[in-house]
Amino acid sequence: MGADQVARAFRRAHSVPEQLGLAGVGAAAASFVYPAVSHATGLGLPCMLRTLTGIPCPLCGMTTAATGLAAGHLRTALAANPFVLALAAGTLWMTVLLAARAVGLAAAPAPWSDAARRRTWWAVGVLAAASWSFQLHRFGWV
Repeated sequence: MGADQVARAFRRAHSVPEQLGLAGVGAAAASFVYPAVSHATGLGLPCMLRTLTGIPCPLCGMTTAATGLAAGHLRTALAANPFVLALAAGTLWMTVLLAARAVGLAAAPAPWSDAARRRTWWAVGVLAAASWSFQLHRFGWV
């Protein structure tokens, strides 16, 4: 595959899962850099919902979980937010898929059917509800 084909693959419109995968790659990179920046500056990323209301959001603990996972501290990551593993697996899968598409080993994504979109939104909703239940329990709300 020539450089022109690779450039064309990166210029094409990316599907929503691919966009989320790319966002996950960025978040993974940030999880390696964030602890050093936070330590050097003293700045952190508080949960705005929890700061304003005291109620944790479904993603509370995700920064701690991601940085723990990046540092190899699986127990810390799972204690903060066990759903980080699902996000990490999805990011890894999409990274491999994007690379395979970029070099021509995998076809471009096909449009999703309405039924597939509904199932995906239901799965996301169930995972978000489960994550929020975990956080509410972790912070003593339930």
